[in-house]
Amino acid sequence: MTRIAIATDEVGWHTRQLQAALRERGAVGRCVDLEDCRIDTGASWHGLVIPGFGSELPDAVLVRGIAGGSFEQVTKRLGVLHALRELGVPVYNDARAIERSVDKSMTSLLLHAAGVATPPTWAMESAAQAQRLVMRESAAGRALVLKPLFGSQGKGLQRVGRVDGAHVPLPELKGAYGSLAYLQRFIAPISTPGFDWRVLVIGGRAVTAMKRVSAHWVHNVKQGARCESCELTPALAEIAEAAARTLQMDYAGVDILPEGSPEALRVLEVNGVAAWQGRPRDTPFTIARAIVDDLLDRRLAAQAGARRA
Repeated sequence: MTRIAIATDEVGWHTRQLQAALRERGAVGRCVDLEDCRIDTGASWHGLVIPGFGSELPDAVLVRGIAGGSFEQVTKRLGVLHALRELGVPVYNDARAIERSVDKSMTSLLLHAAGVATPPTWAMESAAQAQRLVMRESAAGRALVLKPLFGSQGKGLQRVGRVDGAHVPLPELKGAYGSLAYLQRFIAPISTPGFDWRVLVIGGRAVTAMKRVSAHWVHNVKQGARCESCELTPALAEIAEAAARTLQMDYAGVDILPEGSPEALRVLEVNGVAAWQGRPRDTPFTIARAIVDDLLDRRLAAQAGARRA
């Protein structure tokens, strides 16, 4: 039986969906917290200990979450994923893709370099430089969004610069922002209430989209946005697939905003452990099954072919 490790720091709805989809394919999914994994070069030939797998390695790893921690702890957890890839175990998404998406500044840089439309972005450690940038943008009548570099679910977002006709200065960067200014130019909503799109890309192909609508300028579900069904247009699919391809992701949740008109699309962020629980219930598409099918039929099959060769 094919044994898949589901790397997660939280067992819940998403992991149960994935486990059920794996069972339908005759495979088993075991939830493993990377915090509990360790390096032990005396335990086996490969030097890793993955709880629940004894001295063996899983056939593949499906990453659903990595717990926060100290720099050293997170380095070790990502190191386990790096090691699994080097040992020939398909990791979906692998550590390199997760690193590109968790670091929002790297996401912005890579999207820009690849020609994928994204808002102008700055990341700097100098508070004085950041304050001058905010003053310059404010003088031009523009607002910026200050974000935690490793933030998620819309937490800690703050508008600075020209906001509702008044100047809002850069706040203290220590603490929540880690003494780093990561700033994106604010894109004003084109309607009331405002919205963005979340497009899910699996195996390089955009498979479904939803519209996240909110009276607030932050459109995350955890911040009160509601999800609505919407058409996955060719334009949405094209830019979402380009973003996932740029970050070399097996699956991704791509957040897209319209700038000025519904046709002018901008990729705001790319999520490497995308959630789909908030997706409208009237959509018959089974995301967990699509992820599992892509993992088994593309990634695992390709790895098996490489081993035979």
